[in-house]
Amino acid sequence: MNGDPAKQPQNLRKDSRARQYEEIRATGVDTRPFLFRDAPDHTRLRGLVQRAFTPRRVNELRPFIESKTADIIARHLDGAPFDAVQELAWAIPVAVICEMLNIPEEDHERFQSESAMLARGLDPDFLLTDEDRAARDQAIMHFGLYFHELFAKRRAEPGDDLLSALVAARDGEDRLSEGELLSTAILLLVAGHETTMNLISGSMLALAKDPSAQAHLRAHPELDRTATDEFLRLVAPVQLTGRTLTEDIEVDGHVLDQGSFVFILIGGANRDPAVFEDPTTLRLDREPNPHLGFGFGMHHCLGAPLARLESSIVMRQLLDATSEFTLADTEIRYRPNVILRGLETLSLSLRP
Repeated sequence: MNGDPAKQPQNLRKDSRARQYEEIRATGVDTRPFLFRDAPDHTRLRGLVQRAFTPRRVNELRPFIESKTADIIARHLDGAPFDAVQELAWAIPVAVICEMLNIPEEDHERFQSESAMLARGLDPDFLLTDEDRAARDQAIMHFGLYFHELFAKRRAEPGDDLLSALVAARDGEDRLSEGELLSTAILLLVAGHETTMNLISGSMLALAKDPSAQAHLRAHPELDRTATDEFLRLVAPVQLTGRTLTEDIEVDGHVLDQGSFVFILIGGANRDPAVFEDPTTLRLDREPNPHLGFGFGMHHCLGAPLARLESSIVMRQLLDATSEFTLADTEIRYRPNVILRGLETLSLSLRP
């Protein structure tokens, strides 16, 4: 056997797992998540998922979110600096989506690095290094095999969770194939916390940098709804998306040909001075606020109600538990991602 004998077993295990995952996906049908598909496949897949993602289930999560948030904030009311991205903005959304999927708590930590690889891997390939693309593909394989095992367990012992509902979902004689189940589960896991993490951390940063806005929102909880929309507009957790044109269109005197692929800059549209007065200013009572923070059209974010709920609970509890929260480190670092733009760290100090 050629090569380092000590490395052969590990390499063989990797090759075996890769072959296993490819065999699972080799169904002869398109297994891309519905985020990247058009009607009628998008309509079919989203419809099946939406049945499992009901408003009732979202509302039932409120006590869980409130309890988790309160516990985290209480641990940091001593004024000592803490990383609010890692310990709050990430911790809450990942706990919530894992609760919905009924993923064991001991597995939560393993998702952090690999979901970050997937989030980075959503950027256009020409912006990624070979290492970025390899890490993305490895993360997809690991998540796919992990969820393949979980789906088998849910078939044997169904529960009251989102994965069980996806396994059972039907539309007449239609159902999700195994490949579609895997891509949908991975999408829900990553989209279910990466974007909300960016929204929460960006909202905290905006208020930490603007003490007067922070004090105003603390004193006026009736503004929570419009404030959440304003954070969505300014933070824009998803900065851009892409579309393939189905017909020629003219934009500012330039004709874009049918079949062209175009990037749509959501972050830029959210600051369009033709739509928003004083677009770079945080206005907690801005209304109307036609932002594109949750996308648009048939691809409007499926998890928008859950993201709103999580963000509003975290921000309200943070405001109610403190007299002020401030930046403990003025250096602001963002992750290298272009599409899912978010903070790498955010050092905050809370004053009770």
